[in-house]
Amino acid sequence: MKSITIKGSQRESVGKVATKALRNAGQVPCVVYGGDKAIHFSAETLAFKNLVYTPDVHTVVIALEDGSKIDAILQDIQFHPVTDQILHIDFYQIFDDKEVSMEIPVRITGNAPGVRNGGVLRIVRRSLRVKALPKDLPDFLNADISTMKIGSVLTVGDLTGEGFVILQDDSRVVCQVRTSRVAVEDEEEEEEEEEGAEGAEGAAAEGAATEAPTEE
Repeated sequence: MKSITIKGSQRESVGKVATKALRNAGQVPCVVYGGDKAIHFSAETLAFKNLVYTPDVHTVVIALEDGSKIDAILQDIQFHPVTDQILHIDFYQIFDDKEVSMEIPVRITGNAPGVRNGGVLRIVRRSLRVKALPKDLPDFLNADISTMKIGSVLTVGDLTGEGFVILQDDSRVVCQVRTSRVAVEDEEEEEEEEEGAEGAEGAAAEGAATEAPTEE
């Protein structure tokens, strides 16, 4: 999985007054959990652009002013209900030898025959929780729909990969191709065309038999 670095400043004051002052200065108050103790730090709002405003997921290297670095993943984020300003971010510290669970996006690939025939692709789950060592966390889960016909369902059990475990049940639906009015009409038209072709062939055969000359 790709990683991004965020430069932060460790903070001692964690009260409401200090937090408000940080936000007014364009800083985001953050906390890292999962280690020996919680680490409070702040970073510029723009530093989180490539972490928050993207469909991709990343691990994070938090580089503090004292030279220390913390490997982590995004755990929770709070936005202002009106302005969507980032108010607070929680991170979870990760270690090379300890498994971690993380939401991984599902990427749809391929062209489903069922969709080409008028069906509708319904995506039920756009991400799934995966457990793995940090080095084995995938960038995305590949959902190949190239063989899905109308009525086909792709489940968690159909997604494969090495080095990680998907925590949802294998029977959970990831996506499906559902029928539609257009698809039904297309099927009926195909049946009518086949019936018409069979009728035409039968009539031609009868005509040929009637017009065939008799031997005297």
